[in-house]
Amino acid sequence: MPNVTLLIAVLLTTVASGQDLFTARDVFDLEHANNPAISPDATRVVYQRVSGDIMHDRFVSELWMVDLGSTPPHHRPLVQGGGSYGQPVWSPSGDRLAFTASEQGERQIRVLFLDSLQQMRVAATPSGAGSLAWSRDGRTLAFTMFVEGESPAPAALPEKPDSAQWAPPVRIVEKIIYRNDGGGYAQDGAQQVFVVPADGGTPRQVTTGDTDFGGRIAWIPDGRLVVSINPDEDADYDPVESSLAILDPATGETETITDRDGVEGNPALSPDAKSVAFTGYEDRGLGNHTSVLSVLDLASGQMRPLTESLDRSVGDFEWAPDTGRVWFTYSDHGIGRLASTGRDGRVVVHATDLGGTTLGRPYSSGAFDVGPKGLCAYTVTNPTRPGDLVIARVDGTRTTELFRTELNEDVLAHKNLPNAERITAASVGGLEVEGWIVLPPDHQPGDKHPMILEIHGGPFANYGPRFSAEVQLYAAAGYAVLYANPRGSTSYGAAFANEIHHNYPGQDYDDLMAITDAAIAKGDIDADRLFVTGGSGGGVLTAWIVGKTDRFKAAVVAKPVINWTSFVLTADMYTYFPTYWFSEMPWEDQDQYWRRSPLSLVGNVTTPTMLLTGESDYRTPISESEQYYQALRLRRVPTRMVRIPEASHGIASRPSHMLAKVAEILRWFEEHDESSKP
Repeated sequence: MPNVTLLIAVLLTTVASGQDLFTARDVFDLEHANNPAISPDATRVVYQRVSGDIMHDRFVSELWMVDLGSTPPHHRPLVQGGGSYGQPVWSPSGDRLAFTASEQGERQIRVLFLDSLQQMRVAATPSGAGSLAWSRDGRTLAFTMFVEGESPAPAALPEKPDSAQWAPPVRIVEKIIYRNDGGGYAQDGAQQVFVVPADGGTPRQVTTGDTDFGGRIAWIPDGRLVVSINPDEDADYDPVESSLAILDPATGETETITDRDGVEGNPALSPDAKSVAFTGYEDRGLGNHTSVLSVLDLASGQMRPLTESLDRSVGDFEWAPDTGRVWFTYSDHGIGRLASTGRDGRVVVHATDLGGTTLGRPYSSGAFDVGPKGLCAYTVTNPTRPGDLVIARVDGTRTTELFRTELNEDVLAHKNLPNAERITAASVGGLEVEGWIVLPPDHQPGDKHPMILEIHGGPFANYGPRFSAEVQLYAAAGYAVLYANPRGSTSYGAAFANEIHHNYPGQDYDDLMAITDAAIAKGDIDADRLFVTGGSGGGVLTAWIVGKTDRFKAAVVAKPVINWTSFVLTADMYTYFPTYWFSEMPWEDQDQYWRRSPLSLVGNVTTPTMLLTGESDYRTPISESEQYYQALRLRRVPTRMVRIPEASHGIASRPSHMLAKVAEILRWFEEHDESSKP
């Protein structure tokens, strides 16, 4: 039963009950693996080891290496220091490792020599480097970096007297996409391609202009690069358009080699250098498109899909260097899978527990690499552990595990962490809705607990049986936690996801009520003590729920959309939302915007409802929360607005912000839980 004493204990101290409870302080001690990279000879694996830095309130990463040449495999740090290190990429000969380094505000590309473990700075990268790629001869590195352009200058003012204290100059905005969530107001400029000698030197900017070059870079044998660009002059007005192009680094000229209306991105060259694999889809104007893995023959220009029949979106992918198969990730019914396919399109699944590279909520994630001789390395998760690294050998359909990290046993082995139990419910239209329920760690048969319905964002995303620090903290405070994948969620096929196309919120509300009823029917939930929260798309649905029913004792609406008209005209991605989530612009069909806005239902709300949003959120701007807060105040509904300074839409990117979110939600629920009071 949650009460003030237990709440404080869960958030600030360790409580002994046979085993200790998971606490907020533990979040800073969590670690997870990410971005594994297998050496060309398949004897070593380097990966990022990500951990919390309590002194600077950040997540930082080191590079660690697993040497498979010893028995047992030797696991040791490779690059450590006072910064954060990532993007490890092996040279073709396997004697060097390129990576990015960020130390004391300075960003660099470095190369580590494996024989001596000496590091060399290759180049300073003031705005950070991405998409590191070795040339096939190992002599050159290509990368992308943002290059600032010329911004319009303010109009001239009278000369300022010496020592005068004037206000900061005005900001002139002319860019179409002028601010980005997590990045602030956008500078004029574009993401450009650079090349630099691998033994150090001055980076040479290969591309110019306003076109962004993003995603993976693939070197082809003649020294040119395959890249992904949006070639449209009005690219910002067509945000889901990208094409593959061949870039000549000597001249900067590009030749587009695909022209489908839609997305072709992240090119990767086949081992025989004859074709390029990529992911994308034809733009059909839907709220959600299924990303398909395809192969383009460089000689003929013919394109062939490999995963079209899978009906699941492909995430990351890599060519196996010695078999011609392409390995890839996808989610199926909330489960992260690692699979491979040949040119016949037949899919073989190799792992079904991929994930663990996010800590806050149980979203899909994960990273992997594949090497020669069937060697693969990937991150795994379950409801009680963040991402560990697994190294395995694959022979056909047989997978043999060779090594597994245990990064969190020092922190979590003595903790009482409850597992997640799968449940399903039948909803309107005959759809089956899948969810998971996590009971408090001290649950005993016959106990009935208050329950939090926690709703995912997106809305095109999915939850699953994965580690979630937030869910574990709610459970440790005495709550059962229910999370689910209502219609609109990914990993159930295109038809299921597009049930909410131009109809969101809609019957996803019915799905959430059905899964709530199914959880209560199991007998562990106190039906009179229900609470609801969700963030982003989950915030939309939480506000929709309290406008439809009063069955929940209290609600927390986090970073929501409240008024679709004001949202699409203030969000950072404002050229995307009215085009793909609505059939018309707001001024052309105001009715569809209003009838789908939670603000239209505020007159029905009686549930005590708190708002929680980052003040630097440009995805769902805090003005959305302010509208709802003031509307609830005008109606005299109990409310509160929690504003998180400096936080963007990704609140959990800083550990203390994640913990503040959890603490405020728990406090609000307890304040409105009469049964918990003495």
